[in-house]
Amino acid sequence: MDRFGFRPVARADLPLLADWLAAPQVARWWRGAGTQLAGIAEDLDEPAMRQWLVTDGDVPIAYAQVYPAHHWAAPHFHDLPADTLAIDCFSGPGGFGLGGLWLDQLARRLLAETGALVIDPEPDNHRAIRAYEKAGFSGGDRRLTEDGGKARIMTRLR
Repeated sequence: MDRFGFRPVARADLPLLADWLAAPQVARWWRGAGTQLAGIAEDLDEPAMRQWLVTDGDVPIAYAQVYPAHHWAAPHFHDLPADTLAIDCFSGPGGFGLGGLWLDQLARRLLAETGALVIDPEPDNHRAIRAYEKAGFSGGDRRLTEDGGKARIMTRLR
């Protein structure tokens, strides 16, 4: 039996996500908490975006969004297979140290519907990279993103 649950994000969850985005461990990588929260709220109505709160029992511990990697302009994904799903995520305080576990569970679920997953942390986000490696993602290719930032391209294949 899987340990973690994944429930769709609701508008009522936005204050919780605002608190998490303001936490120093998250804010360092998800800059501009207000802008990030507005994007999450806007994407609640975007059919291409799936957003979940990750739960451990009944306790929310992390946020994940999944979308077709080629749906929006993302030049750093240019050479990935057409069916690739991209994942963006962050942990709340109760999820620190559990990212590799819940992300592996999510990846196994998603790989039932696609052949490839991609995640693109900033190259200096060593804590996230370790969690992604624990979840079966690999790759060290560094590329520029659409906004001029740097990303490390990590994939997990079926």
